[in-house]
Amino acid sequence: MTPAPPRPVRETPVFQPELVYFEPASLDYPKGRRIMEYVKDKGLPYRMTTSHNRITGLPGESETEQYKIAKRTLVVGVRKTLKFDQSKPSAEYALPLATGCMGHCHYCYLQTTLGAKPYVRVYVNTEEIFRAAKAYIEERAPEITRFEAACTSDPVGLEPITGSLAEAILFMAKEPLGRLRFVTKFHHVDSLLPLEHNGHTRIRFSVNADYVIRQFEPATSRFHERIEAAGKIARAGYPLGFIIAPIIWYDGWQEGYAELLARLGEALPAEAARDLTFELIQHRFTKTAKATILKRYPKTKLEMDEEKRKKKWGRWGQNKYVYPDDQADALRMFLSERIFETFPSARIDYFT
Repeated sequence: MTPAPPRPVRETPVFQPELVYFEPASLDYPKGRRIMEYVKDKGLPYRMTTSHNRITGLPGESETEQYKIAKRTLVVGVRKTLKFDQSKPSAEYALPLATGCMGHCHYCYLQTTLGAKPYVRVYVNTEEIFRAAKAYIEERAPEITRFEAACTSDPVGLEPITGSLAEAILFMAKEPLGRLRFVTKFHHVDSLLPLEHNGHTRIRFSVNADYVIRQFEPATSRFHERIEAAGKIARAGYPLGFIIAPIIWYDGWQEGYAELLARLGEALPAEAARDLTFELIQHRFTKTAKATILKRYPKTKLEMDEEKRKKKWGRWGQNKYVYPDDQADALRMFLSERIFETFPSARIDYFT
Protein backbone atom coordinates (compact mmCIF):
# COMPACT_ATOMS: atom_id res chain seq x y z
CA MET A 1 0.00 0.00 0.00
CA THR A 2 1.48 3.34 -1.04
CA PRO A 3 1.75 5.73 1.92
CA ALA A 4 -0.21 8.95 1.63
CA PRO A 5 1.92 11.96 0.69
CA PRO A 6 2.63 14.34 3.56
CA ARG A 7 0.05 17.06 4.01
CA PRO A 8 1.29 20.45 2.82
CA VAL A 9 2.06 22.85 5.64
CA ARG A 10 -0.17 25.91 5.40
CA GLU A 11 1.70 29.18 5.27
CA THR A 12 1.19 31.46 8.26
CA PRO A 13 -1.31 34.01 6.96
CA VAL A 14 -0.91 37.77 6.94
CA PHE A 15 -2.70 39.42 9.86
CA GLN A 16 -6.17 40.68 9.07
CA PRO A 17 -8.15 42.33 11.87
CA GLU A 18 -11.71 41.33 12.63
CA LEU A 19 -12.73 44.76 13.95
CA VAL A 20 -11.23 48.22 13.33
CA TYR A 21 -11.57 51.50 15.25
CA PHE A 22 -10.65 54.91 13.84
CA GLU A 23 -9.95 58.15 15.65
CA PRO A 24 -11.67 60.84 13.55
CA ALA A 25 -8.39 62.78 13.29
CA SER A 26 -6.66 59.76 11.74
CA LEU A 27 -8.69 60.32 8.57
CA ASP A 28 -7.04 63.73 8.14
CA TYR A 29 -3.84 61.86 7.17
CA PRO A 30 -3.20 60.02 3.89
CA LYS A 31 -2.25 56.84 5.75
CA GLY A 32 -5.49 56.91 7.73
CA ARG A 33 -7.52 57.26 4.55
CA ARG A 34 -5.59 54.42 2.91
CA ILE A 35 -6.31 52.13 5.86
CA MET A 36 -9.99 53.07 5.67
CA GLU A 37 -9.96 52.07 1.99
CA TYR A 38 -8.34 48.75 2.98
CA VAL A 39 -11.00 48.17 5.62
CA LYS A 40 -13.86 48.89 3.23
CA ASP A 41 -12.28 46.81 0.46
CA LYS A 42 -12.01 43.82 2.84
CA GLY A 43 -15.53 44.37 4.14
CA LEU A 44 -14.29 44.62 7.73
CA PRO A 45 -16.57 46.07 10.42
CA TYR A 46 -15.34 49.40 11.80
CA ARG A 47 -16.29 51.95 14.42
CA MET A 48 -15.21 55.43 15.40
CA THR A 49 -13.59 56.19 18.75
CA THR A 50 -12.62 59.36 20.56
CA SER A 51 -9.18 58.03 21.59
CA HIS A 52 -6.90 55.21 20.51
CA ASN A 53 -5.93 54.83 24.19
CA ARG A 54 -9.44 54.02 25.37
CA ILE A 55 -11.41 51.35 23.59
CA THR A 56 -14.50 50.14 25.44
CA GLY A 57 -17.35 47.83 24.62
CA LEU A 58 -15.32 45.12 22.93
CA PRO A 59 -17.45 42.04 22.27
CA GLY A 60 -17.00 38.90 24.32
CA GLU A 61 -18.82 37.38 27.28
CA SER A 62 -15.74 36.80 29.44
CA GLU A 63 -12.46 38.58 30.08
CA THR A 64 -10.57 35.79 28.30
CA GLU A 65 -12.84 36.02 25.27
CA GLN A 66 -12.52 39.81 25.18
CA TYR A 67 -8.73 39.45 25.33
CA LYS A 68 -8.71 37.15 22.30
CA ILE A 69 -10.97 39.54 20.37
CA ALA A 70 -8.82 42.52 21.38
CA LYS A 71 -5.77 40.82 19.83
CA ARG A 72 -7.71 40.77 16.53
CA THR A 73 -8.78 44.41 16.86
CA LEU A 74 -6.95 47.21 15.05
CA VAL A 75 -7.11 50.79 16.30
CA VAL A 76 -6.01 53.56 13.92
CA GLY A 77 -4.95 56.76 15.62
CA VAL A 78 -2.65 59.78 15.79
CA ARG A 79 0.45 59.59 17.96
CA LYS A 80 0.22 62.76 20.04
CA THR A 81 3.28 62.20 22.24
CA LEU A 82 6.39 62.71 20.14
CA LYS A 83 8.81 62.38 23.02
CA PHE A 84 10.48 59.03 22.40
CA ASP A 85 11.14 56.46 25.13
CA GLN A 86 14.65 55.13 25.65
CA SER A 87 15.28 51.62 24.34
CA LYS A 88 18.35 50.21 26.05
CA PRO A 89 20.28 48.05 25.36
CA SER A 90 18.98 47.66 21.80
CA ALA A 91 19.04 51.32 20.75
CA GLU A 92 19.00 54.89 22.02
CA TYR A 93 15.30 55.47 21.35
CA ALA A 94 12.09 53.65 20.51
CA LEU A 95 10.48 54.67 17.23
CA PRO A 96 6.70 54.64 17.91
CA LEU A 97 5.04 53.21 14.82
CA ALA A 98 2.61 50.86 16.57
CA THR A 99 1.63 49.47 19.97
CA GLY A 100 0.34 45.97 20.59
CA CYS A 101 0.82 42.68 18.79
CA MET A 102 -1.38 40.09 17.13
CA GLY A 103 0.82 37.22 18.34
CA HIS A 104 -0.10 35.08 21.36
CA CYS A 105 3.34 34.41 22.86
CA HIS A 106 2.66 33.11 26.36
CA TYR A 107 5.72 34.70 27.97
CA CYS A 108 5.58 38.15 26.32
CA TYR A 109 6.26 41.21 28.49
CA LEU A 110 3.46 43.04 26.66
CA GLN A 111 1.09 40.84 28.67
CA THR A 112 1.67 43.16 31.60
CA THR A 113 3.03 46.40 30.10
CA LEU A 114 -0.07 46.85 27.94
CA GLY A 115 -2.34 45.73 30.76
CA ALA A 116 -5.98 46.23 29.82
CA LYS A 117 -5.10 47.51 26.32
CA PRO A 118 -4.04 44.43 24.35
CA TYR A 119 -5.58 45.69 21.11
CA VAL A 120 -3.25 46.67 18.25
CA ARG A 121 -2.74 50.39 17.67
CA VAL A 122 -1.12 51.93 14.59
CA TYR A 123 -0.22 55.59 14.14
CA VAL A 124 -0.86 57.43 10.90
CA ASN A 125 1.17 60.62 11.49
CA THR A 126 4.45 58.99 10.48
CA GLU A 127 5.87 62.16 8.88
CA GLU A 128 5.60 63.93 12.24
CA ILE A 129 7.20 60.94 13.95
CA PHE A 130 10.12 61.01 11.48
CA ARG A 131 10.61 64.76 12.01
CA ALA A 132 10.87 64.09 15.73
CA ALA A 133 13.40 61.31 15.01
CA LYS A 134 15.46 63.71 12.90
CA ALA A 135 15.56 66.18 15.81
CA TYR A 136 16.93 63.43 18.08
CA ILE A 137 19.57 62.58 15.47
CA GLU A 138 20.67 66.21 15.18
CA GLU A 139 20.75 66.59 18.96
CA ARG A 140 23.23 63.69 19.32
CA ALA A 141 25.41 64.53 16.31
CA PRO A 142 28.14 63.57 15.53
CA GLU A 143 27.22 60.31 17.29
CA ILE A 144 25.09 57.74 15.47
CA THR A 145 21.56 57.44 16.88
CA ARG A 146 19.78 54.08 16.74
CA PHE A 147 16.01 53.70 16.80
CA GLU A 148 14.20 50.48 17.75
CA ALA A 149 10.85 50.12 15.94
CA ALA A 150 9.66 46.97 17.72
CA CYS A 151 9.65 47.82 21.44
CA THR A 152 5.88 47.57 21.84
CA SER A 153 4.77 45.76 18.69
CA ASP A 154 5.81 43.56 15.79
CA PRO A 155 5.70 46.03 12.87
CA VAL A 156 6.33 43.39 10.19
CA GLY A 157 3.01 41.79 11.06
CA LEU A 158 1.30 45.14 10.39
CA GLU A 159 3.30 46.19 7.33
CA PRO A 160 0.77 44.96 4.72
CA ILE A 161 -1.77 47.33 6.30
CA THR A 162 0.36 50.35 7.22
CA GLY A 163 3.49 50.46 5.04
CA SER A 164 5.13 52.30 7.95
CA LEU A 165 8.27 50.17 8.06
CA ALA A 166 9.02 50.84 4.40
CA GLU A 167 8.64 54.57 5.07
CA ALA A 168 10.96 54.34 8.09
CA ILE A 169 13.59 52.37 6.13
CA LEU A 170 13.59 54.91 3.29
CA PHE A 171 13.71 57.81 5.76
CA MET A 172 16.65 56.36 7.69
CA ALA A 173 18.53 55.47 4.49
CA LYS A 174 18.98 59.22 3.90
CA GLU A 175 20.20 59.96 7.44
CA PRO A 176 24.00 59.63 7.69
CA LEU A 177 23.81 59.49 11.51
CA GLY A 178 20.53 57.57 11.83
CA ARG A 179 20.03 53.83 12.10
CA LEU A 180 16.85 51.76 12.31
CA ARG A 181 16.46 48.42 14.02
CA PHE A 182 13.49 46.15 14.48
CA VAL A 183 12.83 42.54 15.36
CA THR A 184 10.06 40.27 14.14
CA LYS A 185 8.52 36.84 14.54
CA PHE A 186 6.85 37.10 11.13
CA HIS A 187 8.14 36.10 7.70
CA HIS A 188 6.14 38.56 5.58
CA VAL A 189 9.17 40.60 4.44
CA ASP A 190 8.89 40.52 0.64
CA SER A 191 7.78 44.17 0.36
CA LEU A 192 10.97 45.24 2.16
CA LEU A 193 13.41 43.41 -0.11
CA PRO A 194 13.66 45.91 -3.01
CA LEU A 195 13.97 49.04 -0.84
CA GLU A 196 17.04 51.31 -0.98
CA HIS A 197 18.05 50.87 2.64
CA ASN A 198 21.68 52.02 2.32
CA GLY A 199 22.67 49.54 5.04
CA HIS A 200 21.08 51.77 7.70
CA THR A 201 18.44 49.28 8.85
CA ARG A 202 19.27 46.12 10.77
CA ILE A 203 16.48 43.58 10.57
CA ARG A 204 16.53 41.00 13.35
CA PHE A 205 14.47 37.87 13.65
CA SER A 206 13.30 36.51 16.97
CA VAL A 207 14.15 32.83 16.66
CA ASN A 208 14.03 29.87 18.97
CA ALA A 209 14.06 26.12 19.16
CA ASP A 210 11.21 24.61 17.17
CA TYR A 211 9.72 23.22 20.40
CA VAL A 212 9.52 26.69 21.97
CA ILE A 213 7.89 28.22 18.89
CA ARG A 214 5.29 25.44 18.66
CA GLN A 215 4.45 25.42 22.36
CA PHE A 216 4.60 29.08 23.34
CA GLU A 217 4.32 31.31 20.26
CA PRO A 218 0.86 30.80 18.69
CA ALA A 219 -0.22 33.10 15.86
CA THR A 220 3.36 33.78 14.71
CA SER A 221 5.39 32.47 11.78
CA ARG A 222 6.83 29.00 12.08
CA PHE A 223 10.43 27.93 12.65
CA HIS A 224 11.22 27.27 8.97
CA GLU A 225 9.37 30.38 7.76
CA ARG A 226 11.48 32.72 9.88
CA ILE A 227 14.71 31.05 8.81
CA GLU A 228 13.76 31.31 5.13
CA ALA A 229 12.82 34.97 5.60
CA ALA A 230 16.18 35.67 7.25
CA GLY A 231 17.90 34.29 4.17
CA LYS A 232 15.86 36.64 1.96
CA ILE A 233 16.78 39.64 4.11
CA ALA A 234 20.46 38.69 4.02
CA ARG A 235 20.45 38.36 0.24
CA ALA A 236 18.78 41.79 -0.01
CA GLY A 237 21.87 43.25 1.66
CA TYR A 238 20.33 44.29 4.96
CA PRO A 239 22.46 44.04 8.09
CA LEU A 240 21.01 41.02 9.88
CA GLY A 241 20.62 39.93 13.46
CA PHE A 242 18.92 37.34 15.64
CA ILE A 243 17.38 37.54 19.06
CA ILE A 244 17.20 34.13 20.69
CA ALA A 245 14.55 34.79 23.29
CA PRO A 246 13.35 33.60 25.58
CA ILE A 247 15.98 30.90 25.96
CA ILE A 248 14.10 28.12 27.75
CA TRP A 249 15.50 25.19 29.71
CA TYR A 250 13.46 22.14 28.72
CA ASP A 251 14.12 18.45 28.16
CA GLY A 252 16.09 18.36 24.92
CA TRP A 253 17.08 22.03 24.87
CA GLN A 254 20.63 21.27 23.66
CA GLU A 255 19.33 19.43 20.60
CA GLY A 256 16.73 22.10 19.90
CA TYR A 257 19.12 25.03 20.00
CA ALA A 258 21.83 23.10 18.14
CA GLU A 259 19.31 22.44 15.34
CA LEU A 260 18.41 26.15 15.27
CA LEU A 261 22.02 27.28 14.76
CA ALA A 262 22.66 24.55 12.19
CA ARG A 263 19.60 25.57 10.17
CA LEU A 264 20.62 29.22 10.28
CA GLY A 265 24.06 28.28 9.05
CA GLU A 266 22.54 26.46 6.07
CA ALA A 267 20.13 29.28 5.20
CA LEU A 268 22.40 32.32 5.24
CA PRO A 269 24.75 33.36 2.44
CA ALA A 270 28.41 33.67 3.43
CA GLU A 271 28.42 37.48 3.16
CA ALA A 272 25.71 37.78 5.85
CA ALA A 273 27.97 36.19 8.45
CA ARG A 274 30.48 39.05 8.22
CA ASP A 275 28.12 41.44 10.03
CA LEU A 276 25.82 39.28 12.08
CA THR A 277 24.58 40.05 15.60
CA PHE A 278 22.99 37.93 18.30
CA GLU A 279 21.10 38.99 21.40
CA LEU A 280 20.50 36.27 23.99
CA ILE A 281 17.76 36.61 26.60
CA GLN A 282 16.93 33.87 29.08
CA HIS A 283 13.33 33.32 30.13
CA ARG A 284 12.20 35.43 33.05
CA PHE A 285 8.91 36.37 34.66
CA THR A 286 7.44 38.42 37.49
CA LYS A 287 4.65 37.35 39.82
CA THR A 288 2.36 39.84 38.10
CA ALA A 289 3.20 38.41 34.68
CA LYS A 290 2.73 34.85 35.93
CA ALA A 291 -0.76 35.61 37.22
CA THR A 292 -1.72 37.28 33.93
CA ILE A 293 -0.28 34.48 31.79
CA LEU A 294 -2.06 31.75 33.75
CA LYS A 295 -5.34 33.64 33.45
CA ARG A 296 -5.02 34.15 29.70
CA TYR A 297 -3.38 30.81 28.84
CA PRO A 298 -4.48 28.42 31.61
CA LYS A 299 -3.18 25.35 29.75
CA THR A 300 0.30 26.74 29.12
CA LYS A 301 3.27 24.43 29.64
CA LEU A 302 5.51 27.40 30.46
CA GLU A 303 7.54 26.62 33.58
CA MET A 304 7.13 29.44 36.14
CA ASP A 305 8.11 27.87 39.49
CA GLU A 306 9.63 30.56 41.71
CA GLU A 307 11.32 27.87 43.83
CA LYS A 308 13.40 26.77 40.83
CA ARG A 309 14.50 30.29 39.94
CA LYS A 310 16.87 33.00 41.05
CA LYS A 311 15.26 36.23 42.23
CA LYS A 312 16.62 39.35 40.54
CA TRP A 313 15.60 42.96 41.05
CA GLY A 314 13.98 44.36 37.93
CA ARG A 315 14.31 47.89 36.57
CA TRP A 316 10.54 48.47 36.82
CA GLY A 317 10.41 47.97 40.58
CA GLN A 318 9.49 44.27 40.66
CA ASN A 319 11.48 41.16 41.34
CA LYS A 320 11.88 38.98 38.29
CA TYR A 321 12.70 35.29 38.32
CA VAL A 322 15.54 34.08 36.09
CA TYR A 323 17.39 30.78 35.92
CA PRO A 324 19.90 29.96 38.68
CA ASP A 325 23.49 30.82 37.81
CA ASP A 326 24.48 27.25 36.91
CA GLN A 327 21.63 26.88 34.41
CA ALA A 328 22.09 30.40 33.01
CA ASP A 329 25.82 29.76 32.54
CA ALA A 330 25.14 26.46 30.81
CA LEU A 331 22.68 28.10 28.41
CA ARG A 332 25.02 31.01 27.69
CA MET A 333 28.08 28.81 27.10
CA PHE A 334 26.25 26.28 24.92
CA LEU A 335 24.67 28.92 22.70
CA SER A 336 27.83 31.02 22.49
CA GLU A 337 29.90 28.02 21.41
CA ARG A 338 27.37 26.99 18.75
CA ILE A 339 27.06 30.56 17.45
CA PHE A 340 30.82 30.98 17.00
CA GLU A 341 31.22 27.48 15.53
CA THR A 342 28.64 28.35 12.88
CA PHE A 343 29.41 32.07 12.47
CA PRO A 344 33.00 32.79 13.59
CA SER A 345 32.70 36.51 12.76
CA ALA A 346 29.37 37.04 14.54
CA ARG A 347 28.95 39.37 17.50
CA ILE A 348 26.97 38.55 20.64
CA ASP A 349 25.68 41.92 21.85
CA TYR A 350 24.58 40.67 25.24
CA PHE A 351 23.27 37.78 27.31
CA THR A 352 20.76 38.66 29.97
